[in-house]
Amino acid sequence: MTLPAERIERVEAWGMTTGGACYVYRPSTLEGVREAIKEARRERRSIALKGGGNSYGDAFLNREQVVLDLSRMKRILSWDPNTGVICCEPGVTIEEVWRYAIEDGWWLPVVSGTARVTLGGALAANIHGKNNRKAGPIGEHVKEFTLLTADGEERTIVPLEDPDLFYAVIGGFGALGVITSVTMQLKRVHSGLLDVEAHVARNWAEALDKVAHLADAWDYAVGWIDGFASGANSGRGILHSARYLDEGEDPHPEETLRVEAQQIPDSAFGIPKRVLPRLMRPFTRPLGMRLINAMKFRAGRREAGHRFRQSLVAFNFLLDSIPNWKHAYRPAGLVQYQIFAPLDAAQQVFSEATRAAKEQGFPPFLCVLKRHRPDGFLLSHAVDGFSLAMDFRVHSWRWEAFRRLADEMTELTLSAGGRFYLAKDSVLRRGQFRQAVGAEALERFLALKASVDPEGLFWSEMWRRVVGEWTPLSPSAEPRADEREARETGADAEDIPKPFW
Repeated sequence: MTLPAERIERVEAWGMTTGGACYVYRPSTLEGVREAIKEARRERRSIALKGGGNSYGDAFLNREQVVLDLSRMKRILSWDPNTGVICCEPGVTIEEVWRYAIEDGWWLPVVSGTARVTLGGALAANIHGKNNRKAGPIGEHVKEFTLLTADGEERTIVPLEDPDLFYAVIGGFGALGVITSVTMQLKRVHSGLLDVEAHVARNWAEALDKVAHLADAWDYAVGWIDGFASGANSGRGILHSARYLDEGEDPHPEETLRVEAQQIPDSAFGIPKRVLPRLMRPFTRPLGMRLINAMKFRAGRREAGHRFRQSLVAFNFLLDSIPNWKHAYRPAGLVQYQIFAPLDAAQQVFSEATRAAKEQGFPPFLCVLKRHRPDGFLLSHAVDGFSLAMDFRVHSWRWEAFRRLADEMTELTLSAGGRFYLAKDSVLRRGQFRQAVGAEALERFLALKASVDPEGLFWSEMWRRVVGEWTPLSPSAEPRADEREARETGADAEDIPKPFW
């Protein structure tokens, strides 16, 4: 018996650089999930988990294997408007949560740059926001979740009762089981607006110093960096800080907390936003983006010191302001590469990485700077330092050249004790990932997997790339010599598949 042919669909990474045919299941109930797991096990197929499909690389890809799409499991199971505690199925999106809770005066404590991320996906990636320095990742606000393991058992995971699984499943990208419900604490807000201030930085030193100061003093801090600037201007950018309004500061909270007040306009200058990606395409070239970055810096410099109020949605979900904006990068693909560097090394790492990118013909079209702090999750991407996310437009015929650049930036980051964020990763190799998270943490994670998923049922292309094919490990069983060498020295070129486009 084989899996049904009608399940075969093409699944594509959000960054449009890789994809392929997978057996896709979209259950809407717990029993549907169990049935999909049974079918995959019977046919000896692995399962990758997919939520909103917002990972840039291969986190939810599983060619010729099973993809379990949980986006139809989207019931809000309970809500207490007095305490702000909400319980949802994994397919509920950030947008659906804020729409449900905001009129009661509650907001998600941590959100990503798009509201289309599901809660299951948010926990799998342990997303962070522009307020990471103050609020940490989303996992720190989870009270408990239910986990369906490979044997079909549903377990309630509470941090104080089962810390090993709690801190490994969150940030574990679906390798340990299926999150079937999430209970989390929302944040009380007294207004649908944020108090925002713009700042300017002339170089890397100023940008890092100001973002660090702003992140300590405000609730949010984020920097846009001109990736084309060089020399003394390298690292120049426009920074924004924001804070929640205290009770009484908003004269009309009953109006600003309405869902309608948070809506992002669907047109700009009279032009429907749905057509903007097509109009933007001629400008998504190095010359056009150099001009756009320079104009943005000049305009932002004039606004420095300006203080204004902005809705929670407009400030947090900039990526949703233009529908399908990524299509402006076609016919190339979009690769986002995010570096997390410690405080004392960030300036050198970021300046050398952006310099190398420009010298090798891959100027970053967009750069975003944030301040971070460590957390207790097993495979955490966070450091006591900063992150720099860079967007690259990469054609298939330049993929090998970009991968060489990525290796150079990765080794630079690793030498400084830096880390990486798998939700945005497309290029890390096995040895590099092991070095980033630490050999001890990775072995602890694999030992947990051996205990809850000994057959290796839950495994995606991302995990094959950064760890390898799953072989159950136990204290009495050493990995084969070739597996040990692969983990210690890194993967061959074939471990990072060439883009399909």
